Amino acid sequence: MQIKTTTSLITHQAEAVTKLLPTKVGALFMEMGTGKSRTAIELANLRQQKISQVIWFCPVSLKQTIRHEILKHTAANDADVCVFDDKTNEANIPQVGWYIVGIESVSASNRVALTVNRLIDDRSLVIVDESSYIKGHKSMRTQRITHYAKRARYRLILTGTPISQGIVDLYAQMRFLSPKILGYNSFYSFANNHLEYSDKFKGMIVESHNSEWIAAKIKPYVYQVTKEECLSLPDKLYSSVHCELSSEQRAYYKEAKQQMVDELTGEDMDRYVILKLFTNLQQISCGFWNRRAERYGQMQTEFIELDHDRLDTLMDTINRLPREDKIIIWAKYRYDIREINKALLAKYGDDSTALFYGDVKQKQRPIEVDKFRQSARFFISTPSCGGHGLTLNEAHTVIFYNNSFKYAERIQAEDRCHRIGQRHKVTYIDIWTDAGIDGRIAGALACKGDVVKAFKVEVDKVKASGKEKLRELINKL
Repeated sequence: MQIKTTTSLITHQAEAVTKLLPTKVGALFMEMGTGKSRTAIELANLRQQKISQVIWFCPVSLKQTIRHEILKHTAANDADVCVFDDKTNEANIPQVGWYIVGIESVSASNRVALTVNRLIDDRSLVIVDESSYIKGHKSMRTQRITHYAKRARYRLILTGTPISQGIVDLYAQMRFLSPKILGYNSFYSFANNHLEYSDKFKGMIVESHNSEWIAAKIKPYVYQVTKEECLSLPDKLYSSVHCELSSEQRAYYKEAKQQMVDELTGEDMDRYVILKLFTNLQQISCGFWNRRAERYGQMQTEFIELDHDRLDTLMDTINRLPREDKIIIWAKYRYDIREINKALLAKYGDDSTALFYGDVKQKQRPIEVDKFRQSARFFISTPSCGGHGLTLNEAHTVIFYNNSFKYAERIQAEDRCHRIGQRHKVTYIDIWTDAGIDGRIAGALACKGDVVKAFKVEVDKVKASGKEKLRELINKL
């Protein structure tokens, strides 16, 4: 394999390469925006005499981003990089140096799994980008990727968030690198030594043990750095704008809470049910509701559009910004994206927006990114699609039309334009309503937490007091 890099490393990237180069396996726990991809490419470059190919697993939404990074930092051209798509199979796979494979596709498609399995041999470097995607030790994609990669001489994982739920997340990631790192042959051995489970709630981890021992075991194989430690990026600035619920929204908001109160007992209210309730309330606060109701003896979904001021608040906010500013708009629901896009096109013209969400086909998404970089003023996306991997430093104004329930997803979205190369202070504007759910979300994000998980703790506390207390808790939302 021949690799020629065309860009230079910065100090912390060189330090990472120096640490991991002597080992055949390693982890780059580098925060978003610190250049994990460039560092991984350099490790491949310095090992090119010992490898014949790089197989780079990443979330499906990042495949074109990784391709862009390889072309940006090396002399490779399009013919040197194979991005797995819906037509890739064992019969037509080309012989190239770089292969990019969607992590989700490994479990969703036997065609992809069989093809990539045939590719990996002892002269491969296997990279798992955003390795939190393989933290579930039971998942098919984790098991397949780990099994296939055993044959590879070199293995590397990349992530800025190695643990989101505690040290339990480290087991599968380290096992991918080598079971010898932690020394456990099974998750159950690991759990018996390090995890304490709730007697009352099955599967709930209540405490972790010997974390320092785990840190010491993985230290030789890990390079970790945060943006604050290695970069001098411009400040983040935060602002909020608010609007009230309409009378119609308030009526449906009350109905959604009452529906939950009528249907549930305390024992029923698990995380899934809380998520369902919170989603209903957030949808209503955004001007629509996919209401589930019984009709003709069957449960059916009824789509309801509501009068609301959230979109007008967004348009007023944009109107107050300089007309030359490029703006990223994050919205959680497809309905939001469509409504926002329609309003912006009507006011700013047909070429003013670039879209990056579930309704946009994978092949079209990099075209939309290029459109934003070159001409479009607005980049409109859901955090679930655009919140990972993209670099959008062309913008230094970001509007959250609404928010995810998890802080980890929020910070991923924030850092799409707070990365290496950003020269301006980045302003983040949140749109909030006076609905209780928005207050809950804002409070959880301020504490860097998960609003559903936080509410579950409150539910567990009032269960023993009976359904009346649970009703009071729901009605306060």
